[in-house]
Amino acid sequence: MQILYDSTRGGETGILASQAVLNGLARDGGLYVPSSFPRLDVSLESLAEMDYRELAFQVMKLFLTDYTEEELRNCINHAYDDKFDVPEIAPLHRADGSWFLELFHGKTIAFKDMALSILPYLMTTAAKKNHIKNEICILTATSGDTGKAAMAGFANVPGTQIIVFFPKDGVSPVQKRQMVTQKGENTHVVAINGNFDDAQTGVKKLFGDRELEKEMDRHGIQFSSANSINIGRLVPQAAYYVYAYSRLVKAGEIQAGDPINVTVPTGNFGNILAAYYAKQIGLPIHKLICASNENKVLFDFFSTGVYDRNRPFILTSSPSMDILVSSNLERLIYLIDGCDAEKTAKLMASLSGDGKYEISPEMRKKLEDFYGGFADEKTVAETISDIYRKDQYVIDPHTAVAAAVARQYREKTGDHTPMVIASTASPYKFARSVLHAIDAEKYDSMSDLEQFDALHHVSGVEIPEAIEEIKNAPVRHKTVADVPEMKSTVCRMLGLQ
Repeated sequence: MQILYDSTRGGETGILASQAVLNGLARDGGLYVPSSFPRLDVSLESLAEMDYRELAFQVMKLFLTDYTEEELRNCINHAYDDKFDVPEIAPLHRADGSWFLELFHGKTIAFKDMALSILPYLMTTAAKKNHIKNEICILTATSGDTGKAAMAGFANVPGTQIIVFFPKDGVSPVQKRQMVTQKGENTHVVAINGNFDDAQTGVKKLFGDRELEKEMDRHGIQFSSANSINIGRLVPQAAYYVYAYSRLVKAGEIQAGDPINVTVPTGNFGNILAAYYAKQIGLPIHKLICASNENKVLFDFFSTGVYDRNRPFILTSSPSMDILVSSNLERLIYLIDGCDAEKTAKLMASLSGDGKYEISPEMRKKLEDFYGGFADEKTVAETISDIYRKDQYVIDPHTAVAAAVARQYREKTGDHTPMVIASTASPYKFARSVLHAIDAEKYDSMSDLEQFDALHHVSGVEIPEAIEEIKNAPVRHKTVADVPEMKSTVCRMLGLQ
């Protein structure tokens, strides 16, 4: 069955998967969604016998139907190779009564590697399939991890440029250093004086700028996106939830067909939406537990049906979740509103204008698959410390938000369905916050380099290559811009002026 894609705002319908991957964002500002959901066409028992690459193929082929088997397998085999430091790619670790799905074993030690390792191959394959002669410029806003993972994937890929905007004071020291030291003649990094929402809004405006589009076309360049607004990011993320389930079946922890719960630390809503997509294709997920930090706009949405970004922006120890405009929620809104693009467009216009919208009681009833929770900074630190002392397992602050909310969910509901927690970053990426939680008096006075060694001693986990690489790497990217300067900065970097 061929799956085609429509814009959530109605401006485009019947788009091929490869075209949706190439475009990134629909021309009307909407996000591409499958016109219908396929179903897994192999049994859960069969999936349990597959390795990560084979299982990923079985999931991705359902959504990316205009890629040939040879094309898709080639993309998968190039993506999920020895750049991951464990053969399982995404192993499960038992701790705190849950299963932690470790999604940080790739080159940049964050979950974004799972999708951004394959996106460059999906995109370059799509360009060939669609006879694209233009150079593709990947334009991306990041709250910390997407930028580095995207640049690592696209660095020196022929026919591409990549420009990443990040909030100057809104990422961790390791995240910042990973980005500003990135190699590659086609990579560009810009720190903006603003927060992630400012960067994301600015990027979306550039995508919708028709004057800029014409000027770029004259120079043989076109935009695409590496954010989770790109369906080529979302589909590979659905695969690892299916993989987690298959490992539990293989290990005899559950029987094929048994339900699981999934808790995801959530900012832009892409990672948990991928789990929802996995459920739509037949994975037996009972509850999708959306874990927020103190920027709890999503918790409030699931509690009240009102999405309201009009609130203070809080910098936390989990910066990749410091987001007040969760772009991928638009895809869920579209689905629970009966795929009514006109209504979705009105709600998004309200968000853009008034900073908020409210869904109908009928739509709220369709959110029963979800549970929203949040953890404040004190709870996050206590959770890191408690799991370390109980299980000698060290987690990063984003994963700790999820672990805390998973605990809250079990206590509140009494539901002890097997729980998978998306562990989204290596603790090394946030060593200072992690060690502060474990023993502030002992570790706070240490330098960053000393803290990496201390974390190695505490966790028993080798210092990742990604950390070793940035210790003495020269800073290559020094551009800083105000939000209104984003367009002129892009034009200068692409040689348009």
